[in-house]
Amino acid sequence: MSDPWNGDARIQVRAHDRFVRTGHEPTEAEVRSAIRASWLRSASLGVNQKRLVVPASSDLDPGLRLLRAAGPALEQLRHELGDAPVTVLLTDAEARIVDRRDGPCDSAGNLAAKELEPLVVGASCAERHLGTNSISMCLGTRAPFVVIGEEHFFHRLQVLACIGAPVHDPVSGTVQGVVNLSMMREAAHPRMAALVYRAVRRIEDRLLELTTSREKALAAAFLASRDRAGSVLLHPTDARAGPGRAAEALLDEVSSEEQRMLLHEASRMIASEGTTWQEVPLSHGKSALLHRRPVRDGEADGAAVEVSLRTDGGSALVTARPPRHREHAGGAVPAARPAPSASVDRPDEHASSVDQWLLMVGEPGVGRLAVAARERLSLLNEAGARIGTTLDVRRTAQELTEVAVPRLADLAVVELLSEVAGGEEPRPGPVPAAPTLERQALTARPGLPGQATGEAGEVFRCPPETAHARAMHHDRSIREPVVGAGAGAKLLPGEAPWPEPAPSLGEGEHSLMTVPLRSRGSLMGVVGFYRSGRADPFEEDDLLLAEELAVRTATCLDNARRYARERNASLTLQHSLLPRELPELSAVEVASRYFPADEGTDVGGDWYDVIPLSGSRVALVVGDVVGHGMHAAAAMGRLRTAVHTLADLDLPPEEVLAHLDDLVNRSSSGDDCEDPACGATCLYAVYDPVSRICTAARAGHPPPALAEPDGTVRLLDLPVGLPLGLGGLLPYAAAEFRIPEGSTLALYSDGLTAHRGQATPADEDRLDVLLDHLGSTGPTLEHLCDKITSTLFTEAFDRPHDDMALLLARTRALPDDSITEWYLPCRPEAVRQARELTGRQLHKWDLSELACGTELLVSELVTNAVRYGGGDRVHLRLIRDRSLICEVSDHSNSSPRIRRAGTTEEGGRGLFLVAQYSRAWGTRYTEQGKTVWAEQPLRTGPALSRPTDPDEESLLALYEDL
Repeated sequence: MSDPWNGDARIQVRAHDRFVRTGHEPTEAEVRSAIRASWLRSASLGVNQKRLVVPASSDLDPGLRLLRAAGPALEQLRHELGDAPVTVLLTDAEARIVDRRDGPCDSAGNLAAKELEPLVVGASCAERHLGTNSISMCLGTRAPFVVIGEEHFFHRLQVLACIGAPVHDPVSGTVQGVVNLSMMREAAHPRMAALVYRAVRRIEDRLLELTTSREKALAAAFLASRDRAGSVLLHPTDARAGPGRAAEALLDEVSSEEQRMLLHEASRMIASEGTTWQEVPLSHGKSALLHRRPVRDGEADGAAVEVSLRTDGGSALVTARPPRHREHAGGAVPAARPAPSASVDRPDEHASSVDQWLLMVGEPGVGRLAVAARERLSLLNEAGARIGTTLDVRRTAQELTEVAVPRLADLAVVELLSEVAGGEEPRPGPVPAAPTLERQALTARPGLPGQATGEAGEVFRCPPETAHARAMHHDRSIREPVVGAGAGAKLLPGEAPWPEPAPSLGEGEHSLMTVPLRSRGSLMGVVGFYRSGRADPFEEDDLLLAEELAVRTATCLDNARRYARERNASLTLQHSLLPRELPELSAVEVASRYFPADEGTDVGGDWYDVIPLSGSRVALVVGDVVGHGMHAAAAMGRLRTAVHTLADLDLPPEEVLAHLDDLVNRSSSGDDCEDPACGATCLYAVYDPVSRICTAARAGHPPPALAEPDGTVRLLDLPVGLPLGLGGLLPYAAAEFRIPEGSTLALYSDGLTAHRGQATPADEDRLDVLLDHLGSTGPTLEHLCDKITSTLFTEAFDRPHDDMALLLARTRALPDDSITEWYLPCRPEAVRQARELTGRQLHKWDLSELACGTELLVSELVTNAVRYGGGDRVHLRLIRDRSLICEVSDHSNSSPRIRRAGTTEEGGRGLFLVAQYSRAWGTRYTEQGKTVWAEQPLRTGPALSRPTDPDEESLLALYEDL
């Protein structure tokens, strides 16, 4: 009930007067929204606030069931009110007064009675006659309501306070009338509302008693007419009391589920006057034959349903008559959805020899209401279980249409605004008269004469004259007839025809309900329910059911849309952070696959990478950030960027992991910071095609798998390190493996082998699949990736509930004739010797055009090694790969750096020249010292030169003394 007790009367008076004089609408702070809406309706109906003209009807039914049920309850209510000057009114569902009871009157009571004088039995309290009042508000809202003082639209009633509560039929749930108390507002008290509620409950109980008493009379009349002392009534009439007793021999043969099914079918037969016999299949080869017989008792017309149980061969399951039983009441009760049953025109010839047991009695009208109410409840329960099982927009829409067809409609279609279907937020404000929609689902009952047009995913503009467009534009449900085949397609200028579903129903006039799909205050789309003209047209109760289905579905659709948007954003971010394409390298042939988690799990933080290193080496990386969502994807991007930076420094794998651990520790060290990168795992491996050695280290990550050319497959035994972000509790350790040329390395995240991130017995099977496929010979790496993932995604294995990354690398080795190296004495004359050896080797490799620039690079690098490297010799190595690589190694750990030498200085320009005449250069540290390398592209033609640089001959002349 709305709470008017604490309202400010002065504010209401000002708001009412302003509304009457100027028509200015009051605000929600001044008047309740329901009262404000009623004022607007009353004004539009032309209700006169000063002259009370109430029509009265003289054709009320004195035997009205509501009046007979309410008599004792109103007497008790009048007794509970005592001497209070309160008038009790009882109205029917049309707001006509059917009973009035006045209390003792004092001076104030006489005033109240005078104001209520026109409200006699038969008078109408409808809003169109009386304006805003508690009775019309109860009927409009179907809930208790209080109207006090100036909230009344009519001036004469503003001295009153009125408390009303609707009376519902306990079988159909419809509003039968209203119980109302009227008194001077000074005498009103919230406790009076409790008295009204109790009176209403007593009236509703009496309505149920009147219904069941009629059915008791019908059952007694039927038993007397049949004179079957052995007939037994199976009756869970009162759901609160539970099923009544019945013959044990019968109940032993029928399960509780089958009893509910039989009761459901019996209620349908009582409601349907055209069905006489019906056979219902039961379990274990049994069947039940239901027989409907008409019965009459006085003014009550009803029907009784008997049941006999048989085997498939026709023999009776129950042959012994049970003893006499006391009479029981029958009726319709909620039951489970029945199994498929068959109607028959006449009983089996053997049926007469089988005992028939009285199953249910009832009135057809009440039975129809009960069956319809039960089917609506059953449909809502089924919808709650079947709609929204996934976070997929299209599948959720399809679930709604599958639930609605054929139990509510012959055809159902769901269409969303195109931007909503794309995952965007609905636009605020009204929907355009011709909205752009995308069809999400369409389900039709089999056997329709036409073929439904339009498929899921089709985008079109809905013509403004259609019910779909009008329902969205005005944001209200519409129930109306619709023409089927022969109506012609509705076209918008220059656009394709709208795929109207109605023609699939065939020719003639059919019934249509269109209900907007609204969630969280935003309009998302529309759902249309169509019923063939050969069926009953939609009624108001059907529209209420459709609106309830639309409300439930809209929430599920909005959740799915929001999830899809966030998931797509995370996937887009993650895919943008993953390598767009893998580099082509001489060291390895690579192939990769990445699969996000299933639809029930948000995107994770798995990644992989292939990073070229100096000396034709390559770094292979696979990592996994613990957790899911946008934060995990962003953390993955930060880690991948850090790995690239550390790889450029040419650090060994164990040092790379140590630096990553420090990075994660620093980023998650704040008290309020919850970085998802904390707990990330990583595997970092470096493969050298010259030495064919792979050096790897791992931080909490699964070990790599190695398949050698002879078919041997094994997991590499790497030391286990702690996941990143645990603060360097233990140092990371690396291991070296000499790998034969043509071997295949498999690096993967745990999503490939672990179920839901937890170890299970099935994980060993998933790992076996990986190892078995790695051992197969022949296929390319791309084909091998497809075989592994397709096998793991079959029905034998659940789809991974975590992201999955797979990186395969088939190793190669550089030819021996592409590598040459020398050990030179650590003396100044080694510089000239290095230039001469380099020139001869380049001539042998047919790279004479690179001789001048390469000799310059070698001269500078060897000079620095001789001057600052220490030790007794310098190591010079040339590698001919996709580029020409010069490497000079010494025993010093000092890091070389470029200097900007002054014009008068004689040195300091060596590394500057190296940087100018090489595509890339850098330093990596070894156990014995360091290696400085420079890389030049393989090219023909004139040597690279810059317009502002001096020629190479003049540059070399600077070092003739060496």
